[in-house]
Amino acid sequence: MQKRIIVGISGASCICLGVRMLETLRKAGAETHMVVTETAKRVLKEETGLSYGEAEKLADKSYDSHDFFAAIASGSFRTDGMVVVPCSMKTLGGIASGNSSNLLLRAADVMLKERRRLVLVVRETPLNLIHIRNMETAALAGAVILPPMPACYTKPETIDDLVTHVLGKVCDQFGIDIGYKRWE
Repeated sequence: MQKRIIVGISGASCICLGVRMLETLRKAGAETHMVVTETAKRVLKEETGLSYGEAEKLADKSYDSHDFFAAIASGSFRTDGMVVVPCSMKTLGGIASGNSSNLLLRAADVMLKERRRLVLVVRETPLNLIHIRNMETAALAGAVILPPMPACYTKPETIDDLVTHVLGKVCDQFGIDIGYKRWE
């Protein structure tokens, strides 16, 4: 059965992870529903050179971040979960506080209230105590905190190798095996 995954992209650096997540899920045969924050649209252009329209084509369905009537705003819309990649500290703070001021935050809130998988690929360093407490709050509410930590045991040769490993870890959370190099 085809997986249905919501992909939220917030305005943190390393936005290539969000783009590659969409490509990886498509290749794995998953149906993707994308929501991108306004800041993420600017970071997308800055870091990748891609326009929002180009990124939008990578998803099966995309939603305006202000559209609270979108399907993903409701718990009755069935999904296998959601990944926020990258997840900015602003977005993490919104999720941890139950703030639903945009569609990405609302969809994440729906995942938590419906007890569905929510994976947060948090992107910031160093972390302050507020960041750490927000991660704790989100984890206690049911989210998986998955920072994009490189694994050197895979002997990566390119940035793409590192990205593939992180996305493999994310996909594992949804029961999708993309065949990345694992510890042996």
